[in-house]
Parts: sequence; structure tokens; C-alpha cells
Amino acid sequence: MTKEVYICLENGEVFKGKRFGADGDVLGELVFTTGMGGYIETLTDPSYYGQIVMQTFPLIGNYGFIEADKESEKSFVSAYIVREKCDEPSNFRCDKTLEEYMKENGIIGVYGVDTREITKIIREAGVMNALITSDTRNIDSEKLAAYRVTDAVKSVSRTRAELLPSEEHKYNVVLLDFGAKSNIARELGKRGCNVAVMPYDTKAEDILKLGVDGVMLSNGPGDPAENTEIIEEIKKLIGQIPIFGICLGHQLLALAMGGETTKLKYGHRGVNQPVKNLETGRTYISSQNHGYAVVNESIENAGGIISYVNANDGTCEGVDYPDKKAFSVQFHPEACSGPHDTRFIFDKFIDMMGGSYNAS
Repeated sequence: MTKEVYICLENGEVFKGKRFGADGDVLGELVFTTGMGGYIETLTDPSYYGQIVMQTFPLIGNYGFIEADKESEKSFVSAYIVREKCDEPSNFRCDKTLEEYMKENGIIGVYGVDTREITKIIREAGVMNALITSDTRNIDSEKLAAYRVTDAVKSVSRTRAELLPSEEHKYNVVLLDFGAKSNIARELGKRGCNVAVMPYDTKAEDILKLGVDGVMLSNGPGDPAENTEIIEEIKKLIGQIPIFGICLGHQLLALAMGGETTKLKYGHRGVNQPVKNLETGRTYISSQNHGYAVVNESIENAGGIISYVNANDGTCEGVDYPDKKAFSVQFHPEACSGPHDTRFIFDKFIDMMGGSYNAS
């Protein structure tokens, strides 16, 4: 028997839907993502820690859940909202249904709600907190308004280092795990990099002792400015070794350089975000998942040069620090699933480390 459930927004609006996945009540920050596919990657992206994720595409689950496509070993979303779920997926790679995965991983789901209307509310009012509950008497307005995503990086990072060797070893790279998607290491591996994936709190001194060729700062969840200790360690790496940052890594590098970050009204989440290269004028389609951005005006004071901007709202999407052998992008060049337009950016990192990799 299908159970009724309510999505209670911070602004007082309530939407009635139906349960799927795990049972229970949950509180989180409600965000939307616009991807037509890639829901497996969305569910397993650690950057969604503490958030209730809503898909704007109306039908989700049509190719089931495919274990090989996971971006991490577990899901970090607080809950999942869709317009319509598919219970009979059709794909030769399918391992299980979406609902089976959600039940196994304790993910609370809601379907049968007007996701379009809820999305319009968030676009107008901005990201807001929400409570998913079977009983509207459980609503505590003060608790709902007070909810914040905290200790996000600490909650998603691995606790032990892991070495991922390449079949054609050319370079050694440390990937600092702030919530790293698996495809970052895979893209480095394709380019001849042995990748040492290390916990978020690894000290700069220990990294430099390894004598590696470069450091990658991964994506991850939460407010970048919260990570004061990480920022201090990045400062010690700047100028010592080539650095490449993605998403949260981009923001942390900017903060370590002396820049600033700000929270966006509703963020950029999806696989169709246009980014413009300011040097060439060319626009690329990118995959993104972030609620914060680097403040454009702060980059010049930080010694950086803005390389990419979002073609929709002009926010910072990339920064070069040529004097420090460092650069970063806000979008995801390792996108999987999503557009592959910007994977050449990994080649830039290879070249910075002294390599000669040429994309086919």
C-alpha cells in the first residue's frame, strides 16, 4: 500500500506526495538539479551531503540502478524527490530498480508531487530548508529554519589513503578527497597518473614529502569558508607544486589565495550549464553541482585571472594563477554522466606537470 508523505517547505508551503525508498522523516536543504539523465551519479555524488535533491526531469529510474556508474560507494543525499518513478527499468546494464537501491541505502524518497511548481518556488525565493514527514504535526518551524549543512567535508571524505595505479605510469598525483567523484581519478589514470587519494585533513608537509608531480583539490559539499584548516594547508602548497582544483577545490584554492566566496540564490546543478572561455570567446556545455561561487571582484586581489564565466549569470567558473602554477574550474570536466566538452582541462594539468599528453 502506497503511503502518503508531505514536503514541508521553510516558507510554510506543504506538498502532498507518495513515499518510495526508505521510511522515516528527514530534514535537509532542498535543491533541484536539471539533468535529463545521470540520476545514478547524482545519488552517489558526495557534494549533495545534507541536501534533499529534487529532479526537474519528470521521469526518473527508467534505466534502473547500475553499480558500475556510481561516483562513490554510498549515497550522501538526505532525500530524493521525483515527479514520476519508473518501476520497470529497461537497460541491459541494469542491476536493480531505483527504489531497490534507495531502500538498501536508507534513502527517503517522494514521488507524485508537482516538481515544476516546487522548482519555481526555489528559483524565486532561493534554496530553502524542507522537512519530509508523514505527519504535518511534526513540523517545528524554528528547527526547520535553523537547519544548516555543517561538517560536510569531514562527513564525506575517506579516512585512509588509497593508491590507484595507472596502466601507463608517467606522473604521481595526490587527490585530496573533499568528497571526490570517482571519475576524477579515472580521468587522471587515463593520462598516465598514479593517483594517491588522501583524506581531507592530510597535511601539506606530508604531501610535499612524497615528491609527487601535482595536487588535485576535489569537489565536495558545504560552505567552502567553513574549511579553515584545509585552507591553511592549501596555502602551504601554493607555489610549491602544480595545483588543479575542481568545484569545492576551486573555491578553496581561491580562499587560500585571498579571494572570497558567496552563496548563490539557488545554485547551479545539472548537466547543461554554459561556460564561456574569456580568452577564446568559445562557450562549452558543462556539468555542475554547487551552491557557492567565487566572487569575481575578489580574484584580482588574489592574484588570479578569471578564465571562465557562467554564460547565464556571469559568475566565476574558472581561475588561472600563472605565477603559482595553479588553476581551477567551478564546473566538472570529469562529468559522468554529462557533457564531455571540457575534459581537455585535465590535459592542461598534465602539461603543467611537464607532460606531453595529447587528447585523441
